[in-house]
Amino acid sequence: MPESDHMAISGTTGVLGLMGNPVRHTLSPLIHNTLSEELDRDLKYLPFPVEEDVPSAVRGAYLLGIQGMNVTIPHKKAVIEALVSLDTAAEMIGAVNTLVRVDGGFKGYNTDMPGLGRALRQKGVSLAGRQVVILGAGGASRAVCALALSEGAEKVYILNRSLEKAVELAEHFNRCCGEIRMMPLSAADYAFVPKRPSVFFQCTSLGLHEGDGLLIDDDRFYCMAEFGYDLVYNPAETPFLKKLKGLGIPCENGLSMLLQQGIIAYELWTGTVISDELGMLVKNKLERRLYGDNLILVGYMGSGKSTTGRMVAGRKGMSFLDMDAAIEEEAGITIREIFEREGEQGFRDRETAFLKKLSVVNTVIATGGGVVLRKENRELLRKCGRVVLLSATEETTFQRVKNDKNRPLLDASGERELKEKIRRMLENREAAYLAAADHVVVTDGRSADSIADELQDILA
Repeated sequence: MPESDHMAISGTTGVLGLMGNPVRHTLSPLIHNTLSEELDRDLKYLPFPVEEDVPSAVRGAYLLGIQGMNVTIPHKKAVIEALVSLDTAAEMIGAVNTLVRVDGGFKGYNTDMPGLGRALRQKGVSLAGRQVVILGAGGASRAVCALALSEGAEKVYILNRSLEKAVELAEHFNRCCGEIRMMPLSAADYAFVPKRPSVFFQCTSLGLHEGDGLLIDDDRFYCMAEFGYDLVYNPAETPFLKKLKGLGIPCENGLSMLLQQGIIAYELWTGTVISDELGMLVKNKLERRLYGDNLILVGYMGSGKSTTGRMVAGRKGMSFLDMDAAIEEEAGITIREIFEREGEQGFRDRETAFLKKLSVVNTVIATGGGVVLRKENRELLRKCGRVVLLSATEETTFQRVKNDKNRPLLDASGERELKEKIRRMLENREAAYLAAADHVVVTDGRSADSIADELQDILA
């Protein structure tokens, strides 16, 4: 089978990469290769396991013409001696995660700090003049400390099991800014943090493993948080996030930082500005890879999308989303009322707008019968998950919908007119359904249980 154009490699293909050890489970290729494909850039991103002699690996990458590199553990500090220069963030943090090709070698950047800054801005969170509380004093904390200083946080409290490590981190960043803004504390002394509204950052590895607890487990302490950010992104919900959600405090995991630091690296390598829309597309891919794919059911009215969709979601522990019901809730009126006030075109516009902002994972989505009529919608659906067409004959469809009075497109004076409407609509929509679908499931003469079984097999 011939490769598609976006997978082709030629003599002009540029190489980007990641050096570290281990690199087998990295998500970086998904981020950067998706960006290149969507932007039609002839660039491929590859992982390179490097165990030792990091300076030689950097020089080799430069001599081989590699256009840019990421650096991950355990080489973020060791790589510095092999670089021709550093950006301000990398100097302050003392670690490099991105190499940008310049004359004579690579310049080192740290995109973790600005990546976290972008992620916070997208949530409307500013650190300027704020009290910041950082849980943990390891490597992940350094980007948060640097961001807090650069954005003008008033005071930053670093809490760690080992006071010594917290002191070392605070002293480093206090020297960087020339004043005492970082305050180290033992985690056991958390009560000494002033009781003021704060932005919390969870920077320990707690949450990575089942059974993990919290560095500090006291609701009164977390009630100071106006927003919380956990740098852990897998699992999606850590003990820290569960604690804040239980207290009604807005919070987010570290996937947005992972995405934004990667986007900034790609922008440095290529000079391209990545749009929010493209960033969201990549984020959806990351979420599906990490947390589970979506199953999207398309088909004509009465094909069983809602019934079988709910069954599959219940069996698989997935969420269920009825797209028509969600649009009704968003609009505050029924589908029939939308058709009466805005016409079919207005309703289709609402469908497209809904799909553009849809961001779900591990969800079964039952769509409206005509959502596939727009090519743009078909493309949006394919990017969101696996699309399955539930098909049925005209007669089966007629028997399923003949007594349903809630579908404005099926208003008819009698059975003969209704059958003719169904026939024409199925005929007109068949090509669009097939163009949208990754799989086709025939539903004629089958129970909902049987159809749900086949959908589960598709998800397996």
